[in-house]
Amino acid sequence: MKSIVISKPDKILKGVIALPASKSISNRLLMIRALSGKDFKINNLSEADDTCLLQKLIELISDGPGRKNVLELDTANAGTVMRFLTAWLAIRPGKWVLTGSERMKQRPIGDLAEALKHLGASIEYLAKPSYPSLLIKGTELPGQEVTIDAGVSSQFITALLLIAPCLSQGLILHLKGEKVSTPYVNMTIQMMQAFGARVKAGMTRIHVKPGSFVPMDFTVESDWSAAAFWYEAAVFADEVDLELEGLKFESIQGDAILPVIYQNFGVRTEFTANGVRLTKVQKKIDGFYYDFTDYPDIAQSVIVTCAGLGIRGRFEGLKSLQIKETDRLRALKNEIEKLGVHVTTYGKSDEAAALEISAYKPVSRPGLAFETYGDHRMAMSLAPLVLKRGPLKILNPDVVVKSYPHFWEHLKMAGFEIK
Repeated sequence: MKSIVISKPDKILKGVIALPASKSISNRLLMIRALSGKDFKINNLSEADDTCLLQKLIELISDGPGRKNVLELDTANAGTVMRFLTAWLAIRPGKWVLTGSERMKQRPIGDLAEALKHLGASIEYLAKPSYPSLLIKGTELPGQEVTIDAGVSSQFITALLLIAPCLSQGLILHLKGEKVSTPYVNMTIQMMQAFGARVKAGMTRIHVKPGSFVPMDFTVESDWSAAAFWYEAAVFADEVDLELEGLKFESIQGDAILPVIYQNFGVRTEFTANGVRLTKVQKKIDGFYYDFTDYPDIAQSVIVTCAGLGIRGRFEGLKSLQIKETDRLRALKNEIEKLGVHVTTYGKSDEAAALEISAYKPVSRPGLAFETYGDHRMAMSLAPLVLKRGPLKILNPDVVVKSYPHFWEHLKMAGFEIK
């Protein structure tokens, strides 16, 4: 397996980094453009593998309207792609097989598929019930009302909302259970409204009227979730003066909560004309608690931050982490225990999940090697530990292409050495 060794000759974090475009915004834009049936320009589209894959599959689907033969589409390990296409193909005439990697076939799709079937869609499970692969026979759907569990994945909700204007009777979506990743649903609604969709959202009910998306050019802002790894590095550094370009104060991304979280660790955020400037003040912190129900994509960075500092922490709202690219709860426990920290996890996939770490005195363990589990965020959240623990090895580093293709190059620009 390929690996890299990361080192840093000093503990100074300086430079200017042009963060990647938001994958979440980019993928929603691609779907809105496809559903509108009209072309419009997307500026600063994400270069992430997930976005490139979605763009490629949309082109394949668009080239085969009303096909009689089955077209097989491989979503690899891209959860957003699997879920968004499941909904779109359900209303697009043709026969489609939607499949993915072995890990994808372990990630549930049943709540979304059953909601679509309730609306009249033809969807069959080709292997295990409620999991990919899927055989979808697309047809026009009227819409009406449907209920979905809001506690599994916000992407299920987004997938239904995106196709809702194309349903002849629109959609009334009832949400049951505790909601996860609410900011991502809010992002979807705001973007839909920007493109002319008539959406009215309440706490447990979202009503989308029938209509169409109005095409317009759109510029994608930089990715706040990608900034998490730089905030983490800032905590571990002794001296910080780092500019992250492209981030907005008034962002539609929920992960723009990062400045609020990391001020607890002494990281100061100054918004500039080009993005943000990070500096640091010394701040003593003995422990940290946070509920990541709404912000699962930055959980790994914050948890590793606490583990690297050797402080106690309790982190809740981690249920959705167990059905990501890997079981992130298990992966985090395995890897940060290598630092000498004791980790306890609570809950199962159908329950509230939490992770707790105890305070500890860091011990010297030269030659640390971290697994990445095919998960881009595992690789990027573990890398900043080099500032705290010295040279370390990252296995399968190429996983970062899923969301941040130039991550290792950007580390080099900031003075890290990678071999």
